[in-house]
Amino acid sequence: MTQCVDSELIRLAQQGDTVAFGDLVSEYQLPVYRLALRLLRSEPEAEDATQETLLRAFAHFDSFQAERPLRNWLMSIAAHVCIDQLRHEAALPMGNLGAFEPVSDGQDPEITALAHERDAELRNLLQSLSPEGRRLLILRYWDDLSYAEMSQAAGLSESAVKSRLHRA
Repeated sequence: MTQCVDSELIRLAQQGDTVAFGDLVSEYQLPVYRLALRLLRSEPEAEDATQETLLRAFAHFDSFQAERPLRNWLMSIAAHVCIDQLRHEAALPMGNLGAFEPVSDGQDPEITALAHERDAELRNLLQSLSPEGRRLLILRYWDDLSYAEMSQAAGLSESAVKSRLHRA
């Protein structure tokens, strides 16, 4: 979706147009879900977090500043929802983080096995990080956000984002 179309949908949604808000949800639901899945490591938990994120966004959409990127605002809400869930649940079972790179069933079995090993190793490494470290790595390397976008989403200065990302 183009920035111009997003801006028009945002304007309409802020005026109470639920169809426009639904179009925005359709556009951003998958990125929110992917972030939640990687942070929570459980499909049902990620689905719940995605729904909670979108409900919170709808409830507070009138306060959204239309000149700011909607994606960053939604990702920030999603990250906070996920962190709240992680705080309330001491130990989450390791779920499916999703494949880091698609593996076709028609590939050489050795290549497929190596890819699965790499994915398992990445999952273990991500699991060993703090929720904040995991969130920053995912925002940077899987969601491909800039430091400025990460700063907005995490509520940190750019230098703090860089420092914490390096530490993670």
